[in-house]
Amino acid sequence: MDVTPTAVRQSPPAEDEIFAALASPVRREVLRLLREHGPQSVQELASCFSMARPSFSEHLRVLREAGLVSERRDGRRRLYRLEPVPLVRVRDWLDPYERFWRDRLTALRHLLDDTETTHDTGAGGHPHDSGSGPRTGQDEERP
Repeated sequence: MDVTPTAVRQSPPAEDEIFAALASPVRREVLRLLREHGPQSVQELASCFSMARPSFSEHLRVLREAGLVSERRDGRRRLYRLEPVPLVRVRDWLDPYERFWRDRLTALRHLLDDTETTHDTGAGGHPHDSGSGPRTGQDEERP
């Protein structure tokens, strides 16, 4: 049984190549299938999609060229496997943006907490006494 890789890439794919490959919902679904079910043959993967085989093969080629999947021969079958290294590069690229938004949301939460605390204490400094609550009969002026 021959299980040697059929395509060995000399240099890592460019970030643009990785992101372009991930732009397609079909290719993202292929990655999900490989993540959840492990290596699969072209036939197994293609059976999950309603498209012509040449079109599906083109999606696999794009994923392979982006380094997101590898292909190996197992007898007469070609098996595809998820390759996590390019996804680590995507995560590394996204990390600064995640930190940016996490910091912004934390600042917003603090601002809202401060606003709520100020609102709850009201002008008189007593909790829930904003001076605009219902008036009792004692507060009303008599004619």
